[in-house]
Amino acid sequence: MSAPWLDVLDDTIRSCAAHNRPDLAERLREKRARQLDPKLRVLVLGEPKQGKSQLVNAMVNAPVCAVGDDVTTTVPTFVQHAETPNAALVRTIANTPTERIPVPLDQLASQVGAAHTGELVRAEVGIPRALLTSGLVLIDTPGVGDLRPAHTASTFAALLQADAVLMVSDATAELTASELELLKQVMTSCPNVIVVLTKIDIAAQWRRVVERNRAHLARAGVTAKLIPVSAALRLRAAKTGDKALNAESGFPELLACVQRDIVAAADELARRTVAVTAASAIKQLVTPVREELQSHGSQGAHATIANLNEAQRRIDELRRRSARWQTVLADEMADLVSDIEYDLRDRTRRILREADKTFETADPALGWEEFETWLEDNLTEAAATNFAWLLDRSAWVAEKVARSFPVHRDDLLPESVFPADVLARVSKMDKPVIEKFGVSQKLFTGLRGSYGGVLMFGLVTSLAGMPLINVISLGAGALFGGKSIMDESDQRLKRRQGAARAAAQRHVDDFFIKFSKDFRDAARHIQRSLRNHFSTLADELQETLLESARSARRAVQDDNTERERRAREAKLELDRLVQLYQRVQALGRTPPLGISA
Repeated sequence: MSAPWLDVLDDTIRSCAAHNRPDLAERLREKRARQLDPKLRVLVLGEPKQGKSQLVNAMVNAPVCAVGDDVTTTVPTFVQHAETPNAALVRTIANTPTERIPVPLDQLASQVGAAHTGELVRAEVGIPRALLTSGLVLIDTPGVGDLRPAHTASTFAALLQADAVLMVSDATAELTASELELLKQVMTSCPNVIVVLTKIDIAAQWRRVVERNRAHLARAGVTAKLIPVSAALRLRAAKTGDKALNAESGFPELLACVQRDIVAAADELARRTVAVTAASAIKQLVTPVREELQSHGSQGAHATIANLNEAQRRIDELRRRSARWQTVLADEMADLVSDIEYDLRDRTRRILREADKTFETADPALGWEEFETWLEDNLTEAAATNFAWLLDRSAWVAEKVARSFPVHRDDLLPESVFPADVLARVSKMDKPVIEKFGVSQKLFTGLRGSYGGVLMFGLVTSLAGMPLINVISLGAGALFGGKSIMDESDQRLKRRQGAARAAAQRHVDDFFIKFSKDFRDAARHIQRSLRNHFSTLADELQETLLESARSARRAVQDDNTERERRAREAKLELDRLVQLYQRVQALGRTPPLGISA
């Protein structure tokens, strides 16, 4: 016997095909294929450095994911059951199918970070664990909001295939506004979410943070269970066999929740996911049917003609606004590129002024390494801040473009407009030539300067009958030699300072040229993504309105008997769609993940 959600989904697909909407039918078929996959994909998601990889290691009690202060997850890592431990890298080359490359399990972390021919898609790990025998797959993802937006894009791509999500946040601070916004965005695609609060072993006030986070979730309308855990305590307890320490880690509750609310409730997870997708499709089918039914009302042909005129007016309005939103998008993105480039130039100029001020007094020969580190850190911070502003302004542009549409729908805004990775580092700064002023050079300079003093004062004192070389001439020579050494030292210092300023200027110019080009490319990528999204949306809206207009034109050509017959058919079809929608809604009435009825 098939699952109820499968019957509802099949009926929705047939309705889409019957209403001449192959685009919706194909989308639902893809969702159906993913839901029939026996594997349960649980996405471990969160911002960078929240303990996602360590959480996965603690759940399976094995170091399958690389962890450390200098280690960052760059591609999703799929951890699943296998009789013998194994690991592999999955990559694509050009337009060829994916290629699976086996690697030793203990070398997986280094292999992920190494250069490969083609594009690395994901890493796969297989280990024999009872938790995974039921088909559970844990997916460790790159941090959302990392400076590398390609990592974020891969995370959101994995989210589309997830059956459930473990949202990770550490206990050292309360949930931030960006984390709450991420939770809301995740639940629109996958309503099955558990919030995991990590690192309670290093946060003395973690219980207070738990209570505050529950209040934040309640205010945000996020009905997800929150479980505090400590991966460090869990791993230590597993190593020592300490059951009390294991209970204190919080993992028994987390694993029980995973078994109860994910593994044992796979059908409920599928029902909630299907309910969201099918309801959206049915709403688009109901609109033309309802308009057709209204066109056959008691007002007869006059009402039908009025509906036809209204449908045509809405089509014309959509076309006018289509030209308007394209203009708005082009103008705003042009302004954005100009502002971004000016901001980057202003930040680099401030850095250069600080560098010039530094080398007015500092000697490059003594502190060049510290200055080079300071310059790289400031340039990296400038690029990161500039890129964050680019993403914020892009979201604002998307909202402004969405307001140009004549309708208001929840799916007007795109899920993401993340560009490709733009924050690649520039080449290392060249060290300026630093002149040395050794003992031999100082001796030679002093002798050369003292020669004039000895000769000058020797001639003067010879008029008094003293020899050319005497105490006075030798003293004057020593003074002149010392001054020559000091003058030469000052000149060499100024030359070193000038060379250092010139090297810093060249490096900052190279940085500006590289990153201004990358930011312009990122802006163009965002503009294309928004243009494609809103073009597709406009086409769907236009197709819906055209279908309404075609229905109205057919109604004008029918006589009263035909209108009554079609009205009855439309009423029956609308009732059938309403019943189907009610069945879909019934699927979504199960309690949220982690919340008992």
